[in-house]
Amino acid sequence: MSVIIALAALTLLMVAAYRGYSVILFAPIAALGAVLLTDPSAVAPVFTGVFMEKMVGFVKLYFPVFLLGAVFGKLIELSGFSRSIVAAAIRLLGTRQAMLVIVLVCALLTYGGVSLFVVVFAVYPFAAEMFRQSNIPKRLIPATIALGAFSFTMDALPGTPQIQNIIPSTFFNTTAWAAPWLGVIGTIFVFCAGMLFLQRQRNKAQRTGEGYGSELRNEPETAPDIKLPNPWIALSPLLMVGLMNLLFTRWIPLWYGKTHSLSLPGMAAPVTTDIAKLTAIWAVQAALLVGIVMVLVFAFQTIRGKLAEGSKSAVSGALLAAMNTASEYGFGAVIASLPGFLVLSGWLKSIPDPLVNEAITVTLLAGITGSASGGMSIALAAMSETFISAAHAANIPLEVLHRVAAMASGGMDTLPHNGAVITLLAVTGLTHREAYKDIFCITLIKTLAVFVVIGTFYATGIV
Repeated sequence: MSVIIALAALTLLMVAAYRGYSVILFAPIAALGAVLLTDPSAVAPVFTGVFMEKMVGFVKLYFPVFLLGAVFGKLIELSGFSRSIVAAAIRLLGTRQAMLVIVLVCALLTYGGVSLFVVVFAVYPFAAEMFRQSNIPKRLIPATIALGAFSFTMDALPGTPQIQNIIPSTFFNTTAWAAPWLGVIGTIFVFCAGMLFLQRQRNKAQRTGEGYGSELRNEPETAPDIKLPNPWIALSPLLMVGLMNLLFTRWIPLWYGKTHSLSLPGMAAPVTTDIAKLTAIWAVQAALLVGIVMVLVFAFQTIRGKLAEGSKSAVSGALLAAMNTASEYGFGAVIASLPGFLVLSGWLKSIPDPLVNEAITVTLLAGITGSASGGMSIALAAMSETFISAAHAANIPLEVLHRVAAMASGGMDTLPHNGAVITLLAVTGLTHREAYKDIFCITLIKTLAVFVVIGTFYATGIV
């Protein structure tokens, strides 16, 4: 019964998200409904001590990233930089390669260390321009961005700085470059299968006469008569964000050390900060500020008339995206604390093959919590020693465990209630009904890739 309660809460939230209801409202309803059926007296303490604590903690850490990412994306849109990049890409590659361009740009940014959420805000303006000029249905934009940003560069490609590729290293004493050949094989599979699927969907739409669409929401606001800047100038802020993110990631620990103690005259006690836990977040924020300043320097005369309204729109979008994701985070924390979740985790331990066990465990927990990093953290914290012992017994290198865990975390995590999915749909102005089916197909390809990698290792022994 405890398992049924946990799964019922998950189902309720997924159905609510798919039907267009606010996750900010239904995440606490679903979570506290599960608590009510488990222990009615715990509802109020869990709401305050677990759900709100995790939700507020997420906002505290990540809202500045959402805000700066939204402002950066809006400035890219208003300045005409997005249209300039699109025009140059079409001249170079033609309209047939619009999807490939978007996937590659998303991959470049995420592999450069830019947050997935920031990529959504930054890439959408010129994705919309490119799809409109190529007459590709707008509903395919989320799946295209998801393939470029939420898949192979998130956890498969060796060396990616995304958190999903970093978490396993703390459990298996590996590095971000663990099992490089398996990672490359997984990357090739996801990229090729994903592009084939997207092209199939585009061809299918063309045969039925479906174009970009009309009367759509959240369309870019670039004036039609704007003088387009040089495409290299337009592209420079995007490249600079990736470069500065990398540099600030290296510089911040040098400036502050491992910990930093702050004491100001009005403080009752010094504030000690663990720099290692905040380096990635601070680096992204600083990089986005540099990108914003660059856009303002290059295009202030163009955007100054719309800067006030544009900034309001960006703030509204950032608030909605951050609160959606934070509510999901709180929901996952509540479900993870229920007995049904522990029972489900216990069942997963009975799968005999260590790599298949790890893959299924991580991807299921990521799906239940709606978070790749959250589900993987829970799974590895509970079962990493079991995985390591089984791997040693089967002569499986820990690098393979690392790569399988990382790739599995980015599989079924993108169910309808996933925060990144909800943010992506909100930014693009689409609903689950309109666009989620294609995102889910990318999710299935990504999940299948994990088992392709496992099969490749067992067949060849390559690492």
